[in-house]
This record gives sequence, structure tokens and C-alpha cells, in this order.
Amino acid sequence: MKLFDNKVIVITGGTGSLGKVLTRRLLAKELGAPKKIIIFSRDEAKQHAMRLEYQYKDSVTDEVIYDNFARLIEFRIGDIRSYSSVCSALRDADIVINAAALKQVPSCEYFPYEAVQTNIIGAENIVRAISENNLQVETVVGVSTDKACKPVNAMGISKAMQERIFIAANILIPQTRFICVRYGNVLASRGSVIPLFHEQIKHGNAVTITTQEMTRFLLPLEGAVDTIFTALQAGKPGEIYIPKIPSARIEDVAKALIEDRKIAIEYTGIRPGEKVHEILVSEEEAWRTYDRGEYYAIKPMLPELVHPEPDLKALTKEYSSGDFLMTFEETKALLEKQNLMIGQEGKKAGELLR
Repeated sequence: MKLFDNKVIVITGGTGSLGKVLTRRLLAKELGAPKKIIIFSRDEAKQHAMRLEYQYKDSVTDEVIYDNFARLIEFRIGDIRSYSSVCSALRDADIVINAAALKQVPSCEYFPYEAVQTNIIGAENIVRAISENNLQVETVVGVSTDKACKPVNAMGISKAMQERIFIAANILIPQTRFICVRYGNVLASRGSVIPLFHEQIKHGNAVTITTQEMTRFLLPLEGAVDTIFTALQAGKPGEIYIPKIPSARIEDVAKALIEDRKIAIEYTGIRPGEKVHEILVSEEEAWRTYDRGEYYAIKPMLPELVHPEPDLKALTKEYSSGDFLMTFEETKALLEKQNLMIGQEGKKAGELLR
């Protein structure tokens, strides 16, 4: 039996960039055929748009791409901040993927309690719903971010707390496995830097960069989903899975997208709560971080959840976006491969539906 066979899967924040690709990959049945996929979000318009996407016909065969749409996918309006909404959405769930988040650093910095309500209280609502209603959820995956590692901003702090809430829940609810994934910037996701650069370049405006030194991990959306699937397959209770991914100077990303256009680059200075380099594994976490092939797994601090693996070697230092940078040529090649150069976006958007 495959991982998702006959499972009810709830994706909170399921109308976001990650949720859409997750849904497509689940419908492709690469790891089994789900019984139902529940898209839980508070955005009615995005749910309607997503519903229409899966009713489009294939341009070649003129067949509906997912003819089992009505049976497989269920859209639920609700808010991760609402305990009653979460209880209702999780009632029949086998697997929960918590992708609901406030993730814009400046927004969270100006309105930190909003970040608390979504990123912290939302996670606690999931734990409470399972515990207080004796729900038979098998696994919960918390989607985290590099900003949760040695956090310096409200968004990162709130995501770090989400990780701790889910890790501790393994002790409170031992019949449910709680794990996390943590990764860097997802290429071309909503609110990321690449759509901003695209708009600036298309309008002939200067491309705005904070500093020349700024670096970021770059992960394709497919890689983000791969990380979640791998953690679901192999993660032990309380572990945080981290993909080994490339990093680049944001200046190189901008120059690659500009190509030979007469577009200036404007340096604006670091925004509130922003780091020059992002970190996926801190020095303090390195001693309990182990190599799992294409991923690292951070073991939990709580001794009740630690299972020794003497054959594995721990990291010896932090894992930073400033350590192993791609060259300009490698950065441009990555953008081209992901169809993210100016003029390629339409092709990428079409592929996401298949």
C-alpha cells in the first residue's frame, strides 16, 4: 500500500502557491490514490479560481484533466485561527499539511500579533482539535521557513514557535506523528522576489534590491513538495526535514532576469526584520542534524523523542545561504530551467495545471 492510498488529506492554506502544486501532485497519484483532498482556506475567490483550474480541458485531447475532481477534492472555507473551523476540517483527516501562514516579513513586523494568531495559534488549534476531539490523525506536517532559524523578525519567531508546538505535540498526543519541513525562498511563489522583479522589468522600472551582499536559498515549488513527501515517508516524530538546496546572490538573480535590457538596479537598504544571509540549520542545531541523502533531518531537543542513530554523522557547523553560492551562470541556468525568465512565465503556469 502506498503512502496516500485511501487517505483523507487536509491542506490548510491550500489555495496558496504550495497548496496548488501539492494538490496537483496528489492528484497525479505518484505515491498512491487519496480518498479525498480537503482544501482549507479563508479565501473564497482563490478557492473558486482553483476549482475552475481543475475543470479546464486538455488542449490536445479535449478531455477534462481531472475527471474525478468532484469526488476527490473538497473545498472548505474557514480560518486556521478559528478553533471550530479547524475541528470541522480535520474531523476525518488522516494527514494534515499545515501550509497556512503569514509569511511577509515587513507585514509581520508591523502587525506581529497577526503573525501570532496565524502562525502560532493556528498551529495550536490543530493540536487542540486532535487532542480534545480524539481525532484519528496519523501525521501532521508543519511547513516552516529558514527565517525560523535564529529568528530576528516577527515572522521567523512565530514560525519557530510553530515548530516547537508541533514537536512538543508528539509527547502530548503520541498516537499522532508531528513533523516539520523547513526550507528557503520558494521560486516564484506568491510574494517572493521573482514576481516583483518581473513586474519591475516589464514596466521598465529600476529593479530594487536591499544590498549587494544579500543571499537566499532558492527552491523550486516542486522541491518544496518533494521535501514534504520525503518527510511524510521517512520522518520520525519531532524531526525537521531540510532539503539540500542551492543559494544565490539576489543581485545575480536580478541581473539574470534583466539580461541585456537597459534596466537599472536600485539598492534600497535592508527592510525591517530582514537578514543578509538566511540559515537553515543553526550552530546550536548542527550537533543534532543528520545527513539523510538529499536532505538533513534535525532531531528534536526533547529527550523523550530522541532515538540515537550511531551510524549517522552530525553536521559540524551551521548551514547558511552565504556558504555555497552559485555562480551567476549557474543562477541564470536555474532560472531558465524553471521557466522563470521574462517571457517564460506563461509556460510555467500552464505546466502547474498538469
